[in-house]
Amino acid sequence: MKKFSILILEVFLKYIARAIIQKYNPMIIGITGSVGKTSAKEAIKEVISCDRVVRAPSKNFNNELGLPLTIIGDFDAIGGVFFWLHVLCRGIYKIIFREKTYPEVLVLEYGIDRPGDMKKLLDIARPHIGVFTAVGKIPVHIEYFTGPEQVAKEKAKLITQLPATGFAILNADDPLVMRVKTETRAQVVTFGLSEHADVRVTNFSNHFDGTHAGISMKLTYGGSFIPLRIDGALGEAQAFSSSIAAAVGLVFGMNLVKIADTLSRYEAPAGRLCCIQGIRESMIIDDTYNAAPKAMENAIDTLSSLPAKRKIAVLGDMLELGKYTLEAHEELGKRVKKKGIDVLITVGLRGKLIAEGAIHSGMGTKSVFVMDTIHEAVRLLEQKIQKGDLILIKGSQGVRMERIVKQIMAEPERAKEKLARQNIEWISKKGMYDEGE
Repeated sequence: MKKFSILILEVFLKYIARAIIQKYNPMIIGITGSVGKTSAKEAIKEVISCDRVVRAPSKNFNNELGLPLTIIGDFDAIGGVFFWLHVLCRGIYKIIFREKTYPEVLVLEYGIDRPGDMKKLLDIARPHIGVFTAVGKIPVHIEYFTGPEQVAKEKAKLITQLPATGFAILNADDPLVMRVKTETRAQVVTFGLSEHADVRVTNFSNHFDGTHAGISMKLTYGGSFIPLRIDGALGEAQAFSSSIAAAVGLVFGMNLVKIADTLSRYEAPAGRLCCIQGIRESMIIDDTYNAAPKAMENAIDTLSSLPAKRKIAVLGDMLELGKYTLEAHEELGKRVKKKGIDVLITVGLRGKLIAEGAIHSGMGTKSVFVMDTIHEAVRLLEQKIQKGDLILIKGSQGVRMERIVKQIMAEPERAKEKLARQNIEWISKKGMYDEGE
């Protein structure tokens, strides 16, 4: 009965959202990819908001319920029956009566879990500008696909369905993304580290002095370049988000100077390689929002590149990888050893595979700790953290690794401000490895 009710709700939301788009005709920027969608969304919003009224979802609203929810209004959480009745009434009101403040630009995430999902989302809203962030060797949500190529093909539908007057923003560094370049009618603008990228990131560097962190780079386009520094964030993923936002800004007619000035004020979303002061004068790299193999690799590489007394990786399960689960986790363990991480702490059943991969690659058993629950990991960290430690914490959403961050951050009273998933609904929700689970 519940499933049927959701299907009915999805139908109503779909047609209301389509009617609103037809009435207000906003410019739609659609973002897809296996990693980096949310950071790209926030960076794009930061840039375009200079000149336009922009709406982007404040939460991960990227499915058949979330996509129309963003089109209808600026909601920051999903509720029960009365909430959805309010949404439906609000949507109908906007169809009947014109809302003067309706946004000129919508920035929407298009997330897929299974074959056919992208068509459902495109039936709700077709973008004018499509962004394809990355796929990677083993993409997230691959569980219901035959392989990375099929995942890329499903996501690529967003790009192939763009109008001839539209723009496709593609990752020049990802071969699976670049395959779609010849399949779209839209004008293509590429981004990335590659020398072939239209909007290229050069001279990238992470900066960390023990208490403050940031990244610096140059954004290059058409023979011109502009330096850019972003404080409080780490990793090449943020550089990619900046180059995506720059590409979109250029499509909107902005110049590099204005784009860079805007991006310098950009703040990385919570749980995406953000730096938080930890107990005993340690520093936490909070990357707990979610985890895919490529994002895990990027996080390990970022930790490895920074100076610290000790580098500690606290890693939980990566979910929805299907037949690639064993390979992905063991490969991550090998990377931990290869990158010279001093201490590895794993959480969960799949996390044990990371530990095994690290030990089989030669990491000393005294440096590897396998924890069954979040609470066990917290207790271990409370015992082991020392002044000058740099601690990466990352895992899939269902593992709830942000709960570890909350327990070892220097100012836990700022958790709601600093961490992912701090609303009442998520706080009360059981994680996979809570104590007693």
